[in-house]
Amino acid sequence: MHQRTLAHPIKAKGIGLHTGHEAVMTLRPAPENTGIVFRRVDLDPVVEFKVSPEIVGETTLCTTIVKEGAKVATIEHLMSALAGVGMDNLFVDITADEVPIMDGSASHFIFLLQSAGIQKQQAQRQFIRILKPVRVENDKGGWAEFTPYEGFRLNFSIEFDHPAFKETAESMSLEFSCTAYFKEVARARTFGFMKDMEVLRKNNLALGASLDNAIGLDENGVMNEEGLRNKDEFVRHKILDAVGDLYMAGHPIVGEFTAHKSGHALNNQLLRALMAQPDAYEIVTYIDKPPIDYNSSKVLP
Repeated sequence: MHQRTLAHPIKAKGIGLHTGHEAVMTLRPAPENTGIVFRRVDLDPVVEFKVSPEIVGETTLCTTIVKEGAKVATIEHLMSALAGVGMDNLFVDITADEVPIMDGSASHFIFLLQSAGIQKQQAQRQFIRILKPVRVENDKGGWAEFTPYEGFRLNFSIEFDHPAFKETAESMSLEFSCTAYFKEVARARTFGFMKDMEVLRKNNLALGASLDNAIGLDENGVMNEEGLRNKDEFVRHKILDAVGDLYMAGHPIVGEFTAHKSGHALNNQLLRALMAQPDAYEIVTYIDKPPIDYNSSKVLP
């Protein structure tokens, strides 16, 4: 299990879901043991953000990293795609304060990464192995926890009082691998309720949202002409978000994640709670039999 970076740089352009700002994002190869580093190249001097749970500064409807007064918002879908292909080292150069939303899922980012090629490096990949349960809760009935498990399994349940959710699964489990991630969750889009739009936009949120980059829900159901990509797309997207939020740990996790009514805030709180308990995890490498299958992510020799 070797570390991975890109074989070649690649660019994408789009608008931010919440800011509406247009950004050019360039994904660049990075040396071994660099980690995932976002770079605000529109600022002078350039501000670098090496991902970790501690630099997550805002979690209202997205995961936002903050440093020295600068920020990069809505990083969770890109982070999810990076986890999906097993990317360890990468520079993400961006010309604005939010990652382009693309189609609201991780599928466009997967396409970019595979188009650029994934390069194997010499250093061994490190994993965070869960040794004992860690749990966090909020006052709205939401909770999230890690428990020991030899692999990476995610269990997620949602609860929304809306007609569209009566026809879809409210829970899902994913035994994580590249193949399972690509097939089951990578194309699941973010979603939002039209009744909330006025308040959101008054608070400078959802300024770039449209039915081209999100599932819109009115009082009756799904507004998108094409409907859902999968009847369980809502809970699948929540798992997609969780994969990205948990990859903020800096390494893949070996353990089981279970959550109910969780979001970006609880996902981040769980990582911080884990890091605050050094006896709850260990950093390990696997030489013979890795616990997570990344074979389908097309790694170059």
